[in-house]
Amino acid sequence: KKEQGAGDQGMMFGYACRETREYMPLPITLAHMFMQEIVRIRKEGRHMKYLRPDAKCQITVEYSDNNQPIGINTIVISTQHDDQGPTDNAMLQRITDDVRNILIPRMLRRLPQRQRQLFQESEYKLLVNPTGKFIIGGPCGDTGLTGRKIIVDTYGGRGAHGGGAFSGKDASKVDRSAAYAMRHMAKNMVAAGLCDEVLTQVAYAIGVAEPVGLYVNTYGTAHVKMTDGEIAQKLLQIFDLRPYAIIDRFDLTYPIYLPTAANGHMGRDPYEGNVTVVRGGKKVTRSVKFFAWEELDYVEKIQKAFGIEPPADKKKK
Repeated sequence: KKEQGAGDQGMMFGYACRETREYMPLPITLAHMFMQEIVRIRKEGRHMKYLRPDAKCQITVEYSDNNQPIGINTIVISTQHDDQGPTDNAMLQRITDDVRNILIPRMLRRLPQRQRQLFQESEYKLLVNPTGKFIIGGPCGDTGLTGRKIIVDTYGGRGAHGGGAFSGKDASKVDRSAAYAMRHMAKNMVAAGLCDEVLTQVAYAIGVAEPVGLYVNTYGTAHVKMTDGEIAQKLLQIFDLRPYAIIDRFDLTYPIYLPTAANGHMGRDPYEGNVTVVRGGKKVTRSVKFFAWEELDYVEKIQKAFGIEPPADKKKK
């Protein structure tokens, strides 16, 4: 099993930065938070009772020349709704008012102060259901699905993407498992203080266990006196990137994927839960980690390997 080859050739990317507590880019984090909040509103059933399950969000953030978020430019929200308004215009106006007066205030309460300040109503454009109405949704409204939206599932267009979707693939396909491994590597690098932003890329040949390449780009933010190439070589000594090792590290043979069907695969909070599987013809229930690739369990290993002194408040007593 340890020599199991990659299920396909290709390249997979990971990314992390310091813009949010999740070590994710701010725009995609905000978009996912908006969608999480609109789902809460729909399931509570007290407000916006016309909501139906299909919805999507896009946030345009304005950045300064030194790549720091300085404001929200545009909020685009499209949500499926009941066909119950007296006119299309009246229904659209009602949804827009509710987004402005219910959804956005609830969303802002979830944000830290520095991110809340980016929302100045007079400065951003709010576009709700730009086509006018959204009644038919889900598979009835969008057919020809080929593997979900890979940019929504990752970093919202930041960093890079190798092109392979995750959903619908078992973990032997490195499109999925190695993308998780690259996110895990990138997040732990930034959390360890090795750099402030990083893009990681691994490449495989079909049927070969060892990756054929590892590329690291810290965008000039590294805090060690090493080139990105030297950093990559040392990371290969810390992380086992063979497919079986990745699958084993993150429990990828277990049914942990349903929560990844909405709100992205990256930047999520890891948690433990019980799953039941059939092993040797018998049902077995065990505890597994969901979103294990988001764990910061390699921070100390990276700090030790690169000679990084942890912050005083993080040192073990």
